[in-house]
Amino acid sequence: MIQLKDLSIQPLHHEMGADLQYKIDQKAKPVGSLGQVEKIAKQVGLIQGSLTPLLSKPMMLTVAADHHICDEGVSPCPVEITWQQCLNFMNGGGGIGLFSSEFGFDLRVVDAGVNFDFKPHPNLIDAKVRKGTRNFLHEPAMTIEECIQALESGRKIVARINEDGCNVIGFGEMGIGNTTPASALLSVYTGLDVDACVGPGSGLKAEGVKHKAHVIKEAIKLHGISDDPIENLARFGGLEIATIAGGMLEAAARRMIVITDGFITTSALLAAHAIDSKVVDYSFFAHQSQEQGHKKMVDFMGGEPILDLGFRLGEGTGSAVAYSVIKASVAMLNKMTSFDEAAIYNTANDGIRVD
Repeated sequence: MIQLKDLSIQPLHHEMGADLQYKIDQKAKPVGSLGQVEKIAKQVGLIQGSLTPLLSKPMMLTVAADHHICDEGVSPCPVEITWQQCLNFMNGGGGIGLFSSEFGFDLRVVDAGVNFDFKPHPNLIDAKVRKGTRNFLHEPAMTIEECIQALESGRKIVARINEDGCNVIGFGEMGIGNTTPASALLSVYTGLDVDACVGPGSGLKAEGVKHKAHVIKEAIKLHGISDDPIENLARFGGLEIATIAGGMLEAAARRMIVITDGFITTSALLAAHAIDSKVVDYSFFAHQSQEQGHKKMVDFMGGEPILDLGFRLGEGTGSAVAYSVIKASVAMLNKMTSFDEAAIYNTANDGIRVD
């Protein structure tokens, strides 16, 4: 098995579980009445090993790359949109530019493999491995060396951000055609039939979806499925997917809060999960994407989306919006009055219950 050097993800601080639950249950509310907000608060506390967790310097990484699988007609969109949107995001535009600003994220665009030469920009991180993955219908998307380079780039980027004081990181992506590698990875890592993993992406009609599934099936026939998760990522993945996966693994190793966006970024989490399943303990699933394979990914990893707003944009938009709920959860844990503080007499030992 291919190993990433010096990667060590520790279990959550489960010894804090009972104390965190007691603190949540003693808030001046019926037990469990804040639903998933309570679960999120407890998970943040378990990540940080604290009854009073803090959220610091949230960063949004929108990681971009191109895909030569687009040569097979798997996307209705011109590939030039990738670099054009990256420029838009760098200048604060697009959905992710707006939502990052509104919800308190610093936004950086990471060029992991865009088929374009960007000029230096304060909001651009240059992590280009090559100008797009290869057409994996005919050859592996990446060499093993390129895949490891992308994984390590993601790790290094997150390490630098964490050392600057950030403990919350959201991930998004940009890359025309990238629902195809995401769908392939879903099938390869879970064993699901390809047809159950493929959706319309950015607007394919029924025949286009059928063609995309056929391309993936033929690619899997050509390359096969390896027992090694990194080798599968190299065969069928994308440079942005590998970079995000590496970033997620490093963030978990540093006990950071990871916010995963939609279908593409969750495919990166799926790859990271195959490398070290503990990464999911540090991850929050921002929302339920409308791409059909996304729910299958979330269910496979035992997750629960925070939001269900009909999003299917990508970029990290769901991650940014979901952060507002994570902030509310931490505020509940840290600031909401308890029964004692509010001088409310409660005859039940574990708080007021409602049926």
